[in-house]
Amino acid sequence: MKKKLVLAFSGGLDTTYCVKYLAEDCGYEVHTVIVDTGGFSKEDLADIEKKAYELGVTQHKCVYQVPKYYQECIKFMIYGNVLKNNTYPLSVSAERMFQALAIAEYAKEIGADAVAHGSTGAGNDQVRFDVVFHILCPGIEIITPIRDNKLSREAEIDYLKAKGVVRDWTKAAYSINKGIWGTSVGGKETLTPDQYLPEAAWPTPVSKTTPEEISLEFENGELVGLNGKRATSPIEAILDLREIAQPFGIGRDIHVGDTIIGIKGRVGFEAAAPLIIIKAHHLLEKHTLTKQQMYWKDILGNYYGTLLHEGQFLEPAMRNIESFLEDTQKSVTGSVKVHLAPYNFYLLGITSKFDLMSSKFGTYGEMNNTWSGDDVRGFSKILANQAMFHGLVNQENH
Repeated sequence: MKKKLVLAFSGGLDTTYCVKYLAEDCGYEVHTVIVDTGGFSKEDLADIEKKAYELGVTQHKCVYQVPKYYQECIKFMIYGNVLKNNTYPLSVSAERMFQALAIAEYAKEIGADAVAHGSTGAGNDQVRFDVVFHILCPGIEIITPIRDNKLSREAEIDYLKAKGVVRDWTKAAYSINKGIWGTSVGGKETLTPDQYLPEAAWPTPVSKTTPEEISLEFENGELVGLNGKRATSPIEAILDLREIAQPFGIGRDIHVGDTIIGIKGRVGFEAAAPLIIIKAHHLLEKHTLTKQQMYWKDILGNYYGTLLHEGQFLEPAMRNIESFLEDTQKSVTGSVKVHLAPYNFYLLGITSKFDLMSSKFGTYGEMNNTWSGDDVRGFSKILANQAMFHGLVNQENH
């Protein structure tokens, strides 16, 4: 009997090569899986399935992962205001983890002897897939033909032609990866440190020029609606916001960061909804949380993003951080007004019944109702004591 193998399949050049190589040269019974994290249309998925069966796979499966991805990850990235290097909402990093999780679960479900992916040896994805497979399928064979065979595009195309697979493999000028939490854009400009992507590279053209004001409705830290209207789910609210904001060209940037394997890299992205949500959520938190809550959230949210980026979603500490982040959201409820314009947005303000800036405690810089000037005079003296003692002791001993 042939050994059973599960392959992460996108229908592109690399994974097409993997199907033929693994089935015909290595003798595996190949089962392909595509995981939808919000970046495919029904037509896309049907075309990918058709290509898989044309290549001769035994079985092809599509796993719709958006609800799980939101509940187990996106929600916590919002709670933690996660922006890698204060810039990038981890669009691809996070979705790759959930693609790997789904593929590993399917491999266990069908009793696969091996699992494979089409990552090269240059980027982050190879690590993310491998780590998840090692944790969820310990001992399973992990096969990576592109990485292992060190293949060029030309060598892959020649191999496929010899196998009778002839398609237009012309490489697009820009590689696009779409998902519910943003779209990445790579091209020749992102391979250098001194160029920006041209207008034509961005997947969403700028079609809106008249500024708009919208309100984001949050409940316990989750986006639940827009402009006073409740959505059927936070997922719908995210998609509705993307529909409104992305045609302004909002959320475009280039992230510069450290790859897991230790080199610097650049990637363009457009993520209007994630950036607006995170910034609006953060503003609401500044009004509703204490100084110490904000301090520890900044530290743990940043650490959560780093672990996620580096393929460590299954690290138990991630569940501990999630528990803390979720507990902080009990009072993060209210409305945030946002001004949208071509290529930019800014936050106008918030309303919340949990606002700690409530005028019943006094007005900043003017009259205060809960302390007196004498209270502050004494407080300031006590607060200065230790630094004063330190100064006096060191003066006496020099």
